[in-house]
Amino acid sequence: MKKKPQGKVKAAGIVLFTGEPKKQFLLMRHAKRWDLPKGHCEPNETYLETALRETEEETGIATGQISIDEQFVFTTKYPVTYRRWGDEVFMKKVKYFLGYISKPPKLNLTEHESAKWFDWQPPHSIQTQTIDPLLQAVADHFESLK
Repeated sequence: MKKKPQGKVKAAGIVLFTGEPKKQFLLMRHAKRWDLPKGHCEPNETYLETALRETEEETGIATGQISIDEQFVFTTKYPVTYRRWGDEVFMKKVKYFLGYISKPPKLNLTEHESAKWFDWQPPHSIQTQTIDPLLQAVADHFESLK
């Protein structure tokens, strides 16, 4: 059984892009929502280490295949509850990184029922709590690079 968080939960993930055949980003499908490859930080693990580990665990994409944009990080915080700890509310802090791979690989999904490469056509309306603000931050970042 996982250790109970001490008031705060730290997690990290990656919004993963490919440029071939056109610019697309990866989303993972849970039963009721879209999500990104992400997960909880292990003790003594940096947010980036967590994001890369979780992406590899959940998609099969090796860490060495991902190029990280070191100029981008998006941080969000929101309250969460976990069934195993009743109604107790924890503050979850998630850092998302921007990663690139050359082309969409065959995925080895371990925690999601499916995944899809979405065409990059902002603005996106997918999930208001975390994904939409993250994708807007990515769009702003791309615009700043022009």
